[in-house]
Amino acid sequence: MAEYTTETVTSTVRRWIIPAAEPWGAAAAAYRKQHGLPEDTRLHGDALRFHVRDDEIVIQFSTEEAS
Repeated sequence: MAEYTTETVTSTVRRWIIPAAEPWGAAAAAYRKQHGLPEDTRLHGDALRFHVRDDEIVIQFSTEEAS
């Protein structure tokens, strides 16, 4: 029988729901603050996710903690 390990992870999703202007800076600043990153640090490719709705944009990022 194969051996395995399990883990439980609690995920928190933070979302900014904004009228369809370009509010990229607020979400990026919050992500940097959450992860203790300086303002001049580049963010990885999918650190922020964007979802387009009819008349607003949702910007989100997730954080995880071991339970």
